[in-house]
Amino acid sequence: MFRRIAIAAALFAWLPLAQAQLPEPVASRMATGGIALDAISVLVLRGDTTVVSHLADRPMQPASTMKLVTTLVGLEQLGPAFKGRTELRASADVVRDVLKGDLVLRGGADADFSGEVLEKMLQTLRNQGIRRIDGNLVLDRSLFSPSRTDVGLPPFDGSPDAYYNVIPDALLVNKNMLQIDMRSTDRKLALVMQPPLDRVTLDSAMTLIDADCAKWEDGWKQPQVQQMGGKLKVVLQGTFPKNCAKGYSINVVDRQDYVGRLFRGTWKKLGGSFSGDVTEGVAAPDTRILAEHASRPLPEVVRDINKPSDNALARTVFLSLGSLEADPVLGSRPIAASAETTFSRADRAVRQWMRQHNINDEGLVMENGSGLSRTERITAVQMGGLLQAGLRSDWAPEFQASMPIVAVDGTMRRRLKDSPAAGRARLKTGTLNNVTAVAGYVRDAAGQQCVVVAMLNGDNIGSGKGRVVLDALVDWVARSGVEPATLVARPQ
Repeated sequence: MFRRIAIAAALFAWLPLAQAQLPEPVASRMATGGIALDAISVLVLRGDTTVVSHLADRPMQPASTMKLVTTLVGLEQLGPAFKGRTELRASADVVRDVLKGDLVLRGGADADFSGEVLEKMLQTLRNQGIRRIDGNLVLDRSLFSPSRTDVGLPPFDGSPDAYYNVIPDALLVNKNMLQIDMRSTDRKLALVMQPPLDRVTLDSAMTLIDADCAKWEDGWKQPQVQQMGGKLKVVLQGTFPKNCAKGYSINVVDRQDYVGRLFRGTWKKLGGSFSGDVTEGVAAPDTRILAEHASRPLPEVVRDINKPSDNALARTVFLSLGSLEADPVLGSRPIAASAETTFSRADRAVRQWMRQHNINDEGLVMENGSGLSRTERITAVQMGGLLQAGLRSDWAPEFQASMPIVAVDGTMRRRLKDSPAAGRARLKTGTLNNVTAVAGYVRDAAGQQCVVVAMLNGDNIGSGKGRVVLDALVDWVARSGVEPATLVARPQ
């Protein structure tokens, strides 16, 4: 009997704590790491019951957990059948095999627009008998206002060539990336670039060194782009290990140049002729569609946002909230034009959705909807309210399926493998310098779904110390929830 009482007493340590009190495992790991108690905001909800609330009304930097806001509101406002679109349009006649005027490439926030897609669209033109384009290629990015928010914007950090720093527009092809295959021997580094761009070459100024192949990025430096007349040479910089093979993607070519050179090379490959210029413009109302492409449905894109934490895709969906509406046939269509910026309309769409769900938006700050921001802020109460709304949403299965599964996939695949949360909890992570966060759903020991939000902001959370604190919270929730009345034995 004493043994059973001891077991029950131990289980009491995992029971829900009082308001504003942190679970002991969390508090102890913060103390060990030298992290102040006011550096963390926590909210744990079991149904409508608050289990833990610590500074939950304080606006915090959420890092990539902000993607949950963008993706849930996107699913609810745009719908699961929503698709971005890309169109090739023209108003000119085709005489014999010549398009007698401009060809317009119009962007529609197509998350899957790639070089392969462009080639198929251009092949459709060839199938219509068009061989020569007697005009310019007009790139229409006007769906977003302004059309190029990347112009003049200072880099977020010291890696402007990295994919996570790509700022999308409505006509982003291949996410503007060059894929580089690097393979070295003791003496030589071989390079292959994809996709091939017209009059763009790849070269190396990298030094081969004796180093661990797994740590090759330690020697990476930002590539240089050299212009020689109408040609471009991308020169890789830094060091690279001997006898190593790695692939990497870089954003170093201006996107106007990128699309133009990709178009010229692909059209030539298909047997087409083009001697015009590549310009910015807007498709006239009388243009007709010559070829088109639609992205995958939104739930599939949302999954690709949340599992690997894709910033460019998240930004695209956020801006779509301010520029597009669902169309049952086409997948999407532009909303009525106005003088308002796309960001303002998207920001308003998020706030209106929150108010409709009785979530106070005071203190919410959105910059791009991806969390790659030093200005974005949200409270744990707001994020918790959003996650509760996600449980009630018609698209709850799609939303939950987009989130990383603890110890299984996405950004949570290597965490909490020995916890009861493994394989059962779905959590979005967030990481920036001085920021680490988690938000999502954790089943407790009784199988009840709990909403968990935790954000750490501070100078002393690096080197994994903040992550240890958050993992302790998730583990604690996964072990909690067993009622004492079912565990304490009756007197014999």
